[in-house]
Amino acid sequence: WEVTIVGAEPDPPYNRVLLSQVLSGAVAEDALALRHSQWFSDRGVALRLGVAARLVDTARRTIELADGEALPYDDLVLATGSLPFVPPVPGTGLPGVHVFRTRSDARMLLKAASGTRRAVVIGGGLLGLEAARGLRERGVRVTVVHLADRLMEQQLDGPAASLLERALKELRIDVRIAARTEGLAGDGRVERVLLEGGEELAADLVVIAAGIRPDIDLARTSGLEVGRGILVDDELRTSAAGVRAVGECAEHRGTVYGLWSPLLAQANALGASL
Repeated sequence: WEVTIVGAEPDPPYNRVLLSQVLSGAVAEDALALRHSQWFSDRGVALRLGVAARLVDTARRTIELADGEALPYDDLVLATGSLPFVPPVPGTGLPGVHVFRTRSDARMLLKAASGTRRAVVIGGGLLGLEAARGLRERGVRVTVVHLADRLMEQQLDGPAASLLERALKELRIDVRIAARTEGLAGDGRVERVLLEGGEELAADLVVIAAGIRPDIDLARTSGLEVGRGILVDDELRTSAAGVRAVGECAEHRGTVYGLWSPLLAQANALGASL
C-alpha cells in the first residue's frame, strides 16, 4: 500500500493520553511522539499535516483538502476522533476559557497557567480531574465543578467516588458536585463561573472538560450515513464503497467507543479487512 496520513493538527501522531502529564510537568513534551517523521518516511508513509480534509467525493474516490488539493484513493479510512463538548452556556467564548483535548490545547494551558492564581475545571470525569491535577502541580488553586452527584460517575460507585473526592481535597483541589454551570462572566476575559443557585467562583482560567462528541462533520458533509458516529459494519465499512471509519468517530452496532482497548481492536480488524 501507498499510504498518506492527512491531519489537521501540525504535529505527527502523538500520545494524547500523556497530555495531562505534560501539563503537570511529569513528562516532557518531546515524549509525546508515537513515531517520529523519519519512521514514516522510511516506510513510505506520506504525512500531510496541518491541513484539514473538507470533502470526500465517494463517486470519484478523491478527498479534497482545505488548501484545495485533491488526493485520490482506492480505500479511505476516516479516523477523525472526537471534539470537546462545550456546554451551551453564556461566556464560553471569553479569553481565558480553554478546552483540553489536543497538544495545542496543552501548550496554551501551560502558557496560561504561568500567570494564573485561580482556575475552575468544568467536568469531574477522568480528563477534567487530570487537568485539575496538572494545574495544581503548577501551583494554581483549582476548583472542580461537576454536574453529576459524584465524580467519575461512569466508572465509580458512590463509596469509590467519595474516596476519590477525599484524595483530591488532600491535594488541595476543591470540589463542587451536583453543581450546574449557568455561565461564565468577566470584563474582557473570564473572571467568574456562575453556578445555579447564585454562587460565583472566581477564576482567572477556566478549563471545560465536559465530555466529547464524535467528529462526524466530514462524513456528514460527504453524504455518509451517520448516527451519533459514522455508521460502520463488522469490518468497519461505512455506507460508501471504499470508505471505512475507525476509532471514536465510528458507531458500531449502536455503540461509540472512547476507550483504548476496543479502539485498538477496531484498528486491528480494519487492517485485516483491508
